[in-house]
Amino acid sequence: MINSIKNSTVDDVKSLEKNKSIALIFLNRKFLLLLLFIIIYAFFAVFAHNFNSFQNIESIMIFSVEIGLLSLGETLVITSGFGGIDLSVGSMLGLSAIVIGELIGRFGLNIWLAIIIGLLVGTGTGLFNGLMIVYAKIPPLLTTLATMYLYSSLALLVSMDQYGNAMPISNFPSIYSIFGQSNILGIPLQFILFFIPITIILYILVQKTIFGKHLLSTGTDEIVSKLSGINVNKIRLWVYTISGLLAAIAALIETSRIASARPDLGSNMNLEAITISVLGGTYIFGGTADIIAVFIASILVTMLDNGLFLIGVNTIWQTGALGFLLIGALILDLIIRKRSL
Repeated sequence: MINSIKNSTVDDVKSLEKNKSIALIFLNRKFLLLLLFIIIYAFFAVFAHNFNSFQNIESIMIFSVEIGLLSLGETLVITSGFGGIDLSVGSMLGLSAIVIGELIGRFGLNIWLAIIIGLLVGTGTGLFNGLMIVYAKIPPLLTTLATMYLYSSLALLVSMDQYGNAMPISNFPSIYSIFGQSNILGIPLQFILFFIPITIILYILVQKTIFGKHLLSTGTDEIVSKLSGINVNKIRLWVYTISGLLAAIAALIETSRIASARPDLGSNMNLEAITISVLGGTYIFGGTADIIAVFIASILVTMLDNGLFLIGVNTIWQTGALGFLLIGALILDLIIRKRSL
């Protein structure tokens, strides 16, 4: 009888340890995303014409960069807590893009100087968001909703010609195309030169530095962080500023890729960037971020859009598929978090 009870107890312990191990594996967002990546890739490789071609894979890498950079910026913002969110990332991209376009195409400014000014504009818009949130104490949702409209309006204003018409800029010099139309050994330059290095830098920043530890602590518990001597306001100011800089870099890449600057560039990227960030494991209430998982999620979502387009799925259903993917990720998160407690 005693041996039977002992054996039962040992079996229960082993079963509990096994369940915990399985939970830990599936709690790893990178593992889940890679598994999902393989499943989706295999499906489209079979059913989508030319999906597996080198040209299409290159296209997926190209289109993942701009939305990926916005998503990485969004990740930092959400991780900082206090309801952190940035609805203006697309508008910051559009404003930075049209400033670069105007300076080069209309005023003939040196492209490198124009790029620097464009990056400063994006960084400045992010900084302004941070100042309104940190010092004016306006909630992030309201702040970035307002600046989304503000930056979009400014982009339209900057692009207006003498007759009051908003005009795209397309007369870029050929050298400008290097950022968005070049490749190294068949791999898009923007993927190698911008997306991968920025992802690595942000990973190190979040996971290996004091700033990253303070960021995660701020998002987890603001009061405890303040009592620990962490400058919460400074942390949040920095993440919104970095988000603006990343939006400006995305603007540089997109204007180079399409050889045009328009005030509406990025207008439909705001919510997609948030979706990718959350899909990549960013806890919507702050304190948790996985930069590498967001990188993978950016490619996965781009691949999903690409594959659905190739098999002729209506754009409405493409958006719906992204919504279902996000809902599934949130439900899975909820189940795993409850079981891991």
